[in-house]
Amino acid sequence: MDLNHDKEQRARGQSKRRRSLTGEAHLQRPRSIGGRIGFGIRGAELPGGRLERRRFLTGSSCALFACMMSKASGKARPWEHRHRYEFHRVISRGVLGNYLLRSISMEGLLNGKGDFNDNIRMLTHAGAKYIGRSICLWGREAELLQNFERARQQLPQIRAADPEMILEACIFEIVTTEVEQVPVPDWAFAALGLPMEKRNFRYEAMLYPPAQRTRSWGKGGGVPDVSQSETQLWFYFLAASYIDLGFEGIHWGQMEIMNGNDPHLDHYARVFAIVRAYAERHARRGMVLCNAHVPSGGLVRDGQLLLDFHAFPLRVKELPDHPQEAILQAGYMDSIFLRSKGGRTYSGWECKHLPYLVELDNYGVSRHPGQPGQGNDWVWGYDEISWFANQSREYRRKWLLYAWNWVRRTDPNGYLEMPGGRTETSPLNGRPWYYANSPSAMVPEGLDDEEAIRAVWDSHRD
Repeated sequence: MDLNHDKEQRARGQSKRRRSLTGEAHLQRPRSIGGRIGFGIRGAELPGGRLERRRFLTGSSCALFACMMSKASGKARPWEHRHRYEFHRVISRGVLGNYLLRSISMEGLLNGKGDFNDNIRMLTHAGAKYIGRSICLWGREAELLQNFERARQQLPQIRAADPEMILEACIFEIVTTEVEQVPVPDWAFAALGLPMEKRNFRYEAMLYPPAQRTRSWGKGGGVPDVSQSETQLWFYFLAASYIDLGFEGIHWGQMEIMNGNDPHLDHYARVFAIVRAYAERHARRGMVLCNAHVPSGGLVRDGQLLLDFHAFPLRVKELPDHPQEAILQAGYMDSIFLRSKGGRTYSGWECKHLPYLVELDNYGVSRHPGQPGQGNDWVWGYDEISWFANQSREYRRKWLLYAWNWVRRTDPNGYLEMPGGRTETSPLNGRPWYYANSPSAMVPEGLDDEEAIRAVWDSHRD
């Protein structure tokens, strides 16, 4: 079902149930006890009491039973979708929501992470539609052109498996001295109205002025300043190159640490305007979907939303009295729940709250992994994905269903992006990567979460 603008819905007097799916009216929140919204998992006392826990555990088991049985019998049935995924040059809120409902983080899918063929198998088997971070390069610009060529060769295989999938590339809040090994193409100069010259990108010209360089990424790495023309040149080069390769989504990292000299978002607006213009002419469906982590809740300029949807870490909260357990909570730290900003989208529809993804993020490990109280950023001493990966398979299965339900009930504008493949930091077992794949000769390190992901999606076709 395609959901149209909120104003149109109100004018037609739609039911409260349909309006709640857009997140713009009749938001029904789950019961909050002690300031905590949600459910625990293992032995923790749950908001809502023991009956709530029984319902949660029973519901988890029943919802997942059919999909698990298909695996046990060795007969994996093909995934059947009931949603629309058509768009061209603009995307309706309904179609956007359909993609976000089937979103999964597959870091490095197209730059050599994991077994490529088994990853395609897993994605199509589960029914994934929006593939987050599918090319994901943190610095390492000297390898950029090599990774472009790898993606050029591999991407047609994904298109053949499912032509509706959107593949997301990443443009992060980092540049390193290696950018000076990448030549600037003439077409990038032309797009920004700069004189053409034969040269490579200039690292120093992308950074904040020296007095503002309060944050860096170690020796030879810094945060780009979007007000610098060299940064805009770099961003446009990356975005246009990804569009040419066939990517239809771009994650722009932590946008809000790159606009210290762009208080009115004029420079970002210019970058996005030329990127979107390029996508309209060259993208497969005439559009590139843009998102970023937005701790402020979003970037809005004169009522216009810069992004097509927002994104943010889940901000998982540990439960110190219940070893290794964790929950979600509205208002915890800077979580985005219930505060995604609204406005007018590039596609033309208006909203009070823009749809957003939340993900199990990666950012390292504390000095005491596995221990509570290491600071709010850490979940039992780990980043979010490493904490998740270090739980039992059964706990992960139940927690994914819990998190999915909690997000959808707490804020219908929010969507859980499933974990498919992600950098893991687990010094206690030395595991460097989380794979949701079922274990096999191709992926012996697989943690066997793909059936749980599929089961959640199969049981929630809203």
